[in-house]
Amino acid sequence: MASDAVLNFTDEGFQADVLDSDVPVLVDFWAEWCQPCKMLTPTIDAIAEEYAGRAKVGKMNIDDHKQVALARNIQSIPTVLIFKNGEVAQTFVGIAAKDKITEALDAAM
Repeated sequence: MASDAVLNFTDEGFQADVLDSDVPVLVDFWAEWCQPCKMLTPTIDAIAEEYAGRAKVGKMNIDDHKQVALARNIQSIPTVLIFKNGEVAQTFVGIAAKDKITEALDAAM
């Protein structure tokens, strides 16, 4: 079960929620059928709780919202992108360690 702090990003809201955000944004591209994505979920949940109020942390289901995944050339999932000022500041493909992700998120602050 996802944490309440984890946002759900959509194709329709991506510009406003992610690109136009005044705080760093972590986007986890995932799908329901992806086992490694499920393994990464507790890490994303923990980061969302830890960074509540300082950064946006959310997930984007690539099966439900394909436009952004295609536009961003997401070829493998899970892929985690950290955005700062509308630009990708860091990319993680596959299961990344929590400390590596939080280090990148801190750098984007």
